[in-house]
Amino acid sequence: MTSAPKPELRDRFWENVSLEEMSAAEWEALCDGCGKCCMSKLIDDDTDEIYYTTVACELFDAGSCRCVDYVNRQARVPDCVQLTPENVRTIPWLPRTCAYRLIAESRPLYDWHPLISGNPGSVHKASMSMRGRVTAHEQDMAHEGEYLDHLVEEGM
Repeated sequence: MTSAPKPELRDRFWENVSLEEMSAAEWEALCDGCGKCCMSKLIDDDTDEIYYTTVACELFDAGSCRCVDYVNRQARVPDCVQLTPENVRTIPWLPRTCAYRLIAESRPLYDWHPLISGNPGSVHKASMSMRGRVTAHEQDMAHEGEYLDHLVEEGM
């Protein structure tokens, strides 16, 4: 049995093409697999300050740091935000280490990013992912106040 062919990625595409010019495969490869965007965030209505939590989306697999139903995530989780070249420039809660945010801001990827290191596990080895940090899933939260018990600093 042969495996499916890997999609073609242009050499160092993240340095040479805009987010809008990336192929679907390049766009997906830009994700470092940290899982931070899959954590619940609280936003203060008065100040717009963002508070990060270790409460994961119901579809988040804390071991792999991946969505268990990525293709159907928006149908299953109505408030799941699909990142696009347009919205990554306007979403204030994207982590400062997010590759989409970095590229949108014309900044380089970190050395631990899998596209730089060549190792998909480097994000975990560098302790930049949510692996081992998830303390609850959204479906476990009975009321909004419980999220306060799971606050963390964004730079985790």
